[in-house]
Amino acid sequence: MRADRLIATLLLMQARGRVTAAEVAHELEVSVATARRDLEALSTAGIPVYPQPGRGGGWSLVGGSRTDLTGLSATEAQALFLLIGTSRTDRSAEATSALRKLVRALPATFRADAEAAGRAVIVDRETWGAAHRDDPTWLVNLQRAVVRHRQVELTYAGRDGESRRVVDPWALVDKGGRWYLIAGTPAGRRTFRVDRIVAVTVEETPAARPAEDDLEGIWDSVVEDVESHRGRVTATAVTPPSLLPVLGRLFGRHLEVLQEDDARAEVRVASHTARSVAEHLAGLGAAVEVIEPPEVRQELVALAAEISDLYGGGGS
Repeated sequence: MRADRLIATLLLMQARGRVTAAEVAHELEVSVATARRDLEALSTAGIPVYPQPGRGGGWSLVGGSRTDLTGLSATEAQALFLLIGTSRTDRSAEATSALRKLVRALPATFRADAEAAGRAVIVDRETWGAAHRDDPTWLVNLQRAVVRHRQVELTYAGRDGESRRVVDPWALVDKGGRWYLIAGTPAGRRTFRVDRIVAVTVEETPAARPAEDDLEGIWDSVVEDVESHRGRVTATAVTPPSLLPVLGRLFGRHLEVLQEDDARAEVRVASHTARSVAEHLAGLGAAVEVIEPPEVRQELVALAAEISDLYGGGGS
């Protein structure tokens, strides 16, 4: 779980003062590449974590082995909670407990902002179309505006050309790697694709916003509205119960467990096309059997043929 790793990495650095990616990987039982990505993510987000090249180098917290995590500045604390907040659907009870302890240890003057940063991002793994990853230039400014409850002026490239408007930013949504901004406007709630934003100016005017507890429900209603205008293909399949968490990560809210016992589970999954359902399931091989509809089974056969042609055609 990434939230657990980020906290554990910081605490490991606090205890040792300096660590290498290999040491972090060994302690947390992850790959060196994963450990390095986590360290780089902490550093680029503004946490006081810096690399030291050369013999005897590694990664250090500013201040050395006795650095106290409660000494984070307001901006650094917000950056940490934004990083962990984006992973909160993966957050374990232990990570949640650690976050509470960190919050209590932070200076009261910016404790609320750190907590707000942890709620500034909603994660929705189910993609609209092909999976992708974008991190637009304006993302950091929008995060700060959401956390500080400040209005933003957007220049937005819509279907009818560019327009400029002032909005109240409510939350950012990471949906399958594509970022969306939920915002209030004079015309009501609107959802903006962040990669279509051309320019952002953060204003000092306070932004009106709904209650924090309402934001995920608001996003659910956005998704329902969008998907009501799109086709949806459902499929029934059987799988070992051990794969239910994997299917949950693949399909999110579009997984429904119909029946389950110790040996097998019957599920219903959905996506926008039969091909998309098949692509989600293909990586699980024969462990998941689609019962219906025939279109999804045919797409799985087609995918298997494509892979066979590419890798099993007897070529060099």
